[in-house]
Amino acid sequence: MTENDILNILKEVKYPGFSRDIVSFGIVKDIRIEDTTISVDLQISTTSDDSRGEIENRVRKVLEETGSFKRIDVKSLVKAAQTSPVQAPGGTPEIQVNPIPDVKYTIAVASGKGGVGKSTVAVNIAATLASRGYKVGLLDLDIYGPSLPILLGVNERPLITEERKLVPLSSYGMKVMSFGFISGNDTPVIWRGPMVSRMTEQFFNDVLWGELDYLILDLPPGTGDIQLTLVQKLRISGAIMVTTPQDLALADVRKGADMFRKVNTPVMGVIENMSGFAITGVVRDVEGTPMKSAVLSFPILDGMVDSKTDEKGQFHVEIDLFKRGGGSAESTRLGVPLLGEIPVSQELMEACDAGTPIVIKDPNASISQTFGKIVDKIEIAVSSN
Repeated sequence: MTENDILNILKEVKYPGFSRDIVSFGIVKDIRIEDTTISVDLQISTTSDDSRGEIENRVRKVLEETGSFKRIDVKSLVKAAQTSPVQAPGGTPEIQVNPIPDVKYTIAVASGKGGVGKSTVAVNIAATLASRGYKVGLLDLDIYGPSLPILLGVNERPLITEERKLVPLSSYGMKVMSFGFISGNDTPVIWRGPMVSRMTEQFFNDVLWGELDYLILDLPPGTGDIQLTLVQKLRISGAIMVTTPQDLALADVRKGADMFRKVNTPVMGVIENMSGFAITGVVRDVEGTPMKSAVLSFPILDGMVDSKTDEKGQFHVEIDLFKRGGGSAESTRLGVPLLGEIPVSQELMEACDAGTPIVIKDPNASISQTFGKIVDKIEIAVSSN
């Protein structure tokens, strides 16, 4: 049996109390097969001996059921709770990584290329978490092209304390910070890498975030100075990769995901944005009364797409503009969940231009519900680590 065969078998083992398997949680760290002997190393962050023992027993049981091994060794490597070293690419020395004080979970929203809607995703994830009562911070780390001032409709400048610390602004129940608040969103930033790295560090060390449940980081595209500074200086709970369905975007998101894995940052899941085109509306008769159960047909290149109105005369249909399945394929390659598929939507575009997250502007919208399901999965993922 190959290592991939074993990984597929271990996907049957669920983390205690969750519907997700231990492979997608990133718990299986190493598999070694020699003739009829197999050794499996698990990295488990829980301090509960019962949970750890239960996972080990389940792993042994599914491997025994294969009938392929005479000896099965399962070992748990307990993950350190505080600082951990990160080896940067290129063989640079190990650097101690620490969390921001009083921040429980720090989640990076990243992409391999620009224009995939990463900032829109980050803003709506943060706003959804805030609407659920969490204390949330949102940090825009795209120094060259900050999006937060437009997406949140904020044009103020942050206050600076006597100790030269920045006070984050407040928007929709979140603490927010962006270089665009400092420089002015119309001013181009013409900086070399070292200056960008120093500015990134200042956002970690010199912003008074206070006590937060979640700090959402909106990263610039690619795998450059900001990403490297981030993983060298800060403990990240996990990264969320955003892609569009096209092969070009997928090729770049693979590089970003592999970069995070090389520096020991877990990838929590993949989001496919612009996954089709969403059309919503209300059908009324000549007297203006909503038409229930009316069947509508929309022409597309290779046929028709049908939709049916609900009790209020509302309809919702999604048409594939490009193609689908790219996000699903990448999540399978990484062994992580596909967190959600977000269609192109006029509602979402209008909300962005108005400076209001769609989950705040219209919590009942179909896309708002999709973001809600994404956040459900994020809550489960962080609670397992």
